[in-house]
Amino acid sequence: MLPPNSIPLNRLSVEEGISRGTLAKWRAVARAKGKLLPEADANVEGWTSRDKLAAVIEAAALNETELGDYCRCRGIFPEQISLWREACEMANDWDRTASARIARETKDDRKRIQQ
Repeated sequence: MLPPNSIPLNRLSVEEGISRGTLAKWRAVARAKGKLLPEADANVEGWTSRDKLAAVIEAAALNETELGDYCRCRGIFPEQISLWREACEMANDWDRTASARIARETKDDRKRIQQ
């Protein structure tokens, strides 16, 4: 199940003779312990937001060489880690952006009403 293989549970179940339910439970237990286990798709489109955040956290303290090794092991690119980090930063700033937008709209409404 681990990257870079990321074999879908159904296929892994058939190949190894282990029930899909057991594999899903093992994956859930591993995720609860903080393991990076993306969904079945081998490409990053199958990764959940939680998986991407875990990758950003794991890669945060790595130097360039270590980051390259980390990405090769998981079948991703360093640029994807950078994009995910930016997305995380923007997600945590949404309330300030929303407040600024509401204040701007309120100001525009007041001007329009006054006119």
